[in-house]
Amino acid sequence: MAVHSILILGGTTEARQLADALRDMNRFRLKLSLAGRTKVPVEQPVPVRVGGFGGAEGLSNHMKANAIDLLIDATHPYAARISANAAKAADISGVPLIALRRPGWERQAGDLWTEVESVEAAAAALGHEPRRAFLALGRQELLPFEAAPQHDYLVRSVDPVEPPLTLPHVRYLTARGPFNEADERALLADSHIEVIVSKNSGGAASYGKIAAARALGLPVVMIRRPALPEVPSFQTVKALAAHVDQAFPAIQERGE
Repeated sequence: MAVHSILILGGTTEARQLADALRDMNRFRLKLSLAGRTKVPVEQPVPVRVGGFGGAEGLSNHMKANAIDLLIDATHPYAARISANAAKAADISGVPLIALRRPGWERQAGDLWTEVESVEAAAAALGHEPRRAFLALGRQELLPFEAAPQHDYLVRSVDPVEPPLTLPHVRYLTARGPFNEADERALLADSHIEVIVSKNSGGAASYGKIAAARALGLPVVMIRRPALPEVPSFQTVKALAAHVDQAFPAIQERGE
């Protein structure tokens, strides 16, 4: 039986779930690629490679060398550069590309959102008067807040922030989601948070802080999603796995 090779660009909960679902079909050669930004990644159900490819050309060469039949972009909604490289590499190599893109959060009644285009704009949106701000962002996205040292920051990240920010008032919390609403409400209340800065990541794992902010009447500075390449995409693991199942059906061996 011919075995099809699938490369999954991951780093999200959905990527791990997708790898698990495709593995259970027992007819694919799977590899999950991680950028390597998280020091201690979650254990994955399939073989993993860590690190970049060297841009679109490098990714294209990797797929050719490893006879990849399908590329799946299941990266974070804000991994715009990786998604752009994936689209370009697919064009160069001729390998089909599909994407798993979770829907963003929708504003609901009671949400006090200020939507901005970038992390720099989010730092500016905090204003000139000192505020207690909860930053729910990745380590690589925190430097712009050094330009707003008047605020008192609570930073939560998966890995420790190293080196620490050069800010007079900053506390750090290392934790990995999912985070439920009740715990988030307690954290925000106990820390006397006045404003939250968040990306519109979508999904349930980190929505607790958004629901908690609504319940507490706290404003949220929401960083909009970047534009991503237009490629065939699916919003759920189930839908994408079903598509792959149909696109690469099992081949039944004939008897004598």
